[in-house]
Amino acid sequence: MGDSSVHLAGYASTGYQSQHTRGSNFNLAQFSPIFHYMYKDFVMLESEVEFEVEQGGGTGVTLEYLTIDLFLHDYLAVVTGKFLSPLGQFRQNYHPAWINKLPSTPVGFGHDQAAPVSDLGFQLRGGFPGGGDVRFNYALYVANGPRLELTEAGDRIARIESNGSTKGADGNMVYGGRLAIVPFHRMEVGLSGVAGRISMSTPEPNRGYSAFAVDFRYAYKDLDLRGEYIRQRVNHAATSAAPASFDIYAWYLQAAYKLPYKFEVVARYSDFHSPHKSEKQSQLALGLNYLFTSSVIGKIAYEANRARHTEFVNKDRYLIQLAFGF
Repeated sequence: MGDSSVHLAGYASTGYQSQHTRGSNFNLAQFSPIFHYMYKDFVMLESEVEFEVEQGGGTGVTLEYLTIDLFLHDYLAVVTGKFLSPLGQFRQNYHPAWINKLPSTPVGFGHDQAAPVSDLGFQLRGGFPGGGDVRFNYALYVANGPRLELTEAGDRIARIESNGSTKGADGNMVYGGRLAIVPFHRMEVGLSGVAGRISMSTPEPNRGYSAFAVDFRYAYKDLDLRGEYIRQRVNHAATSAAPASFDIYAWYLQAAYKLPYKFEVVARYSDFHSPHKSEKQSQLALGLNYLFTSSVIGKIAYEANRARHTEFVNKDRYLIQLAFGF
């Protein structure tokens, strides 16, 4: 027992929204415990389980990630299992409610949108010095390909499902990673990419798949700037019932500034492009936060949502959220 240690972390959040066209409601109650089990300084089990109240009153349970990590060197860890997508920064590092500075995710960075969520596979990751104050960090991985879902009619691509799973035995894999430079401790710039074959939900010809992302973060005194661009593409397939290619991308820019007395103001602009007109959206979000402690944050925000299609349902809204990281 002296060689082992167990650690419980995680976060929880509750929320309220007032939407111009849909009225008001308490819209969030979520709990995500994160478990760590460490044996010596060699192997660690790491897992996050999310519990969330669903619209019908039931409880949704999701295994966000589960990995076994082998620390082979100061600069190298081997990660196997289901892990958050290494592409970009938002999904793997910024999405937890007590870290995200606004009550919502940028448009296009939610589930089944432009940013992949997770992968099931094998990963090498770590960091190394580059001389002086310069450092690098990296992630290289191979995983089951994301899955392509067609519309009910079967003649168009509906979405790219990128929530790592064991579904499909077609052998399609993707290969990619991220390399980032930290020129000094207040700044990081990352470049990500992945390519391979996408898995199909129905019998279909194989298609090529690729994704690309660039991200940055810069902090100076009380100012924090972040931004990210990410794009996924599925190639054309002439013999498919849905032959057209599928190209989807999103980006955001965010600025946060800490005020006296534990207050913080946040502004974020995000944009999401999809072949489906009903999904295209841009958003300006403005928020005011109060930091009760370093890991307890209260947020009030206003979202101005602009859609490129009159049937888009997510109109302007006010959001209130309390998030607790532990």
